[in-house]
Amino acid sequence: MIVRMVFMATKLPQVPTPPGLPTVRPAPPGGGDAVVLERRPEKVLPPQMYQVVLLNDDYTPMEFVVVVIQEFFNKDRETATQIMLKIHLDGKGVCGVFSKDVANTKVDQVTEAARKNGHPLQCVCEPIEL
Repeated sequence: MIVRMVFMATKLPQVPTPPGLPTVRPAPPGGGDAVVLERRPEKVLPPQMYQVVLLNDDYTPMEFVVVVIQEFFNKDRETATQIMLKIHLDGKGVCGVFSKDVANTKVDQVTEAARKNGHPLQCVCEPIEL
């Protein structure tokens, strides 16, 4: 003899909705089979930005620093000279603000160019605090 037991659910199971997808609510009583969708706004943060900073040293010629700023950061000669003077006077200067990957690429490019030309110029990227 086989006995079968059948159970019926009295309400639907609660399944969490992933962020950004509409929430499904049952219709109000007497509304028939209608389903109401409720849209939740998705909050997207902008990507973290990084500043590329050149550090001062006593050996790299100022003219080389100006050329590097012009070549790798697309600055005109006057702006590049102002940044170079800030580096010389303050010990460091910001050359540009980029996403993380672009900033790291700029650091690598500047460091490689400095080493090829025999200069100890240092370049770093720092996260910008919002």
